[in-house]
Amino acid sequence: MVSPLGKAIEFFRDFGLFDVVLPFLLVFTLIFAILEKTKILGTIKVKGEELPNRNLNSMVAFVVGLLVVATANVVRTINESLPNVVLLVVVGISFLIMIGAFMKSEEMDLKSRHPKIYMTFIIAMFIGVIVIFLNSIYDAKGNSWLEILLFFITTEWSGAVVTSIIFLIIVVTAIIFVTRQKEKKEGA
Repeated sequence: MVSPLGKAIEFFRDFGLFDVVLPFLLVFTLIFAILEKTKILGTIKVKGEELPNRNLNSMVAFVVGLLVVATANVVRTINESLPNVVLLVVVGISFLIMIGAFMKSEEMDLKSRHPKIYMTFIIAMFIGVIVIFLNSIYDAKGNSWLEILLFFITTEWSGAVVTSIIFLIIVVTAIIFVTRQKEKKEGA
């Protein structure tokens, strides 16, 4: 038996709320906020104060939002990836709650007190978001970019491209290790 709330969700899905309205609102809001913050499209003076050109910003955000909604692949990518990104955020917050349970309140400042844990956490989340989006973008044959990448790595492991990438990573890591400055200890 389907609940009334389940029927309402199905109605919204059939109405296009998830495929048209919500992606449009998300893209419009993000583009508008970026344009307002950066003032790329200019400013206007109001009572001696320079404000972003809201009319121009809203029109550009509106057009970009409509263009995104008109592209089915982009909407599908947004609809598939954002719930997984939110899941990643929930996992991250749960991880932080577990860490916080074993630390004093002043120790929870990971950025200043535990920079290695902080950077590891940031890198892991960044890689997670990249993997989520690679899994949500498809080619013309219906294969996700993540599947294509994993197939290429597993079948071409001994190929020149993969060997070159590994060599490049080793060289960049060595350069960073050699050129980084050691922190001077106080009192030394």
